[in-house]
Amino acid sequence: MANTPFWSTRVARHNREGHGADQRGFEYEVNYQPDWLRQVKVTRQLETGRQSTKTLFRNPADGPEAEPGERVRTRIVSADQRLDFEVALADPKGAVRRIRISYALPDPPGAREEVEFTLESEAPPTK
Repeated sequence: MANTPFWSTRVARHNREGHGADQRGFEYEVNYQPDWLRQVKVTRQLETGRQSTKTLFRNPADGPEAEPGERVRTRIVSADQRLDFEVALADPKGAVRRIRISYALPDPPGAREEVEFTLESEAPPTK
């Protein structure tokens, strides 16, 4: 690596900010890696007992402009729900394609609602 030019090393671009709303109209901020994240889906249980899944955010880029870095990092915040989490994991082989997070919302008091987020990566490059 001593003879490798600095511009050819695998360095991710800076995170971007996106926004979206879920099935109930709650607003979210998504801080994401533009070359890894393709979309975020949110799944909630409806009062009827059925599940509802909605695409919360879709990366506006046509595809990755560079190779993703060796770490996957995404943060999701919804101030009106007091929801705030960040997922960060090492992925040196670039093999992670999907991450699922189950989040227990604190409101209303005494009852916990669970919301599931699915982070999906860009499709692997075709050979």
